[in-house]
Amino acid sequence: MRKSALAILALLLTACSSGGDNKSYYQLPSPSQVKAQATAGQSQGNRQLWVEQVSVPDFLAGNGVVYQTSDVQYVIATNNLWASPLDQQLRNTLVSNLSNQLPGWVVASQPLGSEQDTLNVTVTGFHGRYDGRVIVSGEWLLKHQGQLVKRPFHIELKQQQDGYDDMVKMLAQGWQQEAVSIANALNRLP
Repeated sequence: MRKSALAILALLLTACSSGGDNKSYYQLPSPSQVKAQATAGQSQGNRQLWVEQVSVPDFLAGNGVVYQTSDVQYVIATNNLWASPLDQQLRNTLVSNLSNQLPGWVVASQPLGSEQDTLNVTVTGFHGRYDGRVIVSGEWLLKHQGQLVKRPFHIELKQQQDGYDDMVKMLAQGWQQEAVSIANALNRLP
């Protein structure tokens, strides 16, 4: 009797531990690397931009994808996780997107020299929300020829479908839209 009870207990524990442990990992899609490399190869350093840092608050810095369930409550997913740290993903895709948007510029995640512009971005919102929208918000600070330019941003996009897959795709689309806005601001500089 004891052996059969232990066997049943072991079977139950095995079933419980394997059943609810389905984890999904997400990586932000980035533009074609071929296009980014071609653009970087063509530019001879007329203008240089160092994307020094993209920072995120603690609630976004963990492994879990964040979902806002009410005006004041956020849930950090335990089974829907970022494949690599979110701040790194945001920085890498920003460099790629800006490289594509700024022909004639060299955009990098390392310092380029003394004549470079420097961009820092603070992301305060990068999450899904209970009303089916995604939020991409924060501010960026650009140092250009000794001058500082600071701009806030707030983008809300409607998810087309339910689920984390679509939420991550819409977040990436919002981040790409902000990259276009940054590129347009850079192109207006003297």
